Amino acid sequence: MPYPIEDKLVIAVSSSALFDLSESNDVFEKSGPLEYKKFQELNLDKVLEKGVAFPFIKRFLQINHQFPDVKPVEVVLLSRNSAATGRRVFRSIMHYGLDISRAAFMEGSSPYEYIPAFNASLFLSANENDVQNAIDAGYPAGVVLPSKKVDDEDDNELRIAFDFDGVIADDEAESVFKQKDLPSFHDYETEHVAKPHNPGPLADLFKKLSNLQTLENDKLEKDRGYKRILTTAIVTARNAPSHERVITTLDNWGVSANKVFFLGGMAKDRILNRLKPHIFFDDQLSHLKSESGNIPMVHVPFGVANSK
Repeated sequence: MPYPIEDKLVIAVSSSALFDLSESNDVFEKSGPLEYKKFQELNLDKVLEKGVAFPFIKRFLQINHQFPDVKPVEVVLLSRNSAATGRRVFRSIMHYGLDISRAAFMEGSSPYEYIPAFNASLFLSANENDVQNAIDAGYPAGVVLPSKKVDDEDDNELRIAFDFDGVIADDEAESVFKQKDLPSFHDYETEHVAKPHNPGPLADLFKKLSNLQTLENDKLEKDRGYKRILTTAIVTARNAPSHERVITTLDNWGVSANKVFFLGGMAKDRILNRLKPHIFFDDQLSHLKSESGNIPMVHVPFGVANSK
């Protein structure tokens, strides 16, 4: 029997995030679902190219190799494909050796409603509507943005970077900034420095990643030669004095990040190009830019930063 999914850190991913489906989508848009089905059947054994989220998902699944007794993580496939057209996706999953066995095939419908059924702390998709529907329903989700595919086979570490406001925490502070100005934002955060923020859409993911790091800490205590595989980072536009409420919040939740950057409005890609995360989450599209275009970025369309 599979290990109970409610005891795992689960990430749900669409086939459009995991693989490059641009050719398949062109067929669907130009010729419709019947020709799309024929195309997938004709190319059933043609392996799909890796998508933007592939390096992240591959390394995430490798966490189970370090903890084979509990296998603390799982990835499930949530797909708009039918089970028939989804066969090619699963054959590609098997080709790449990804340990993904659970899936939902919706035959053209959005799969976002099934995020809580699979106990997922994150849903990754290239479909903006599916992600926005998930966020509107209170589910954790992000849009995988186009970028160059960089997958260093010799790099086994998993680096995950987060913005803070509107991603890990709610948009309370961003609301003050948007309604007033930067000095008012700093004054507000200084006044509320002892009050932790409420959780944002990816708080559960961040907390469970912190739990995984506790497992790594325990393993390091028993084996000083153990090499950590998971690094988390917070990359935020905040700076002093508003930095302190971030620390208050993390301390209150009993979690931490390996690296925290308070940039004071400095371009985030200056840090990201050095950090080289396998995925970076931010709620503001204006922050999801990289001159080199090789940072896998995810837009979390939550809160005032995305209000019209």
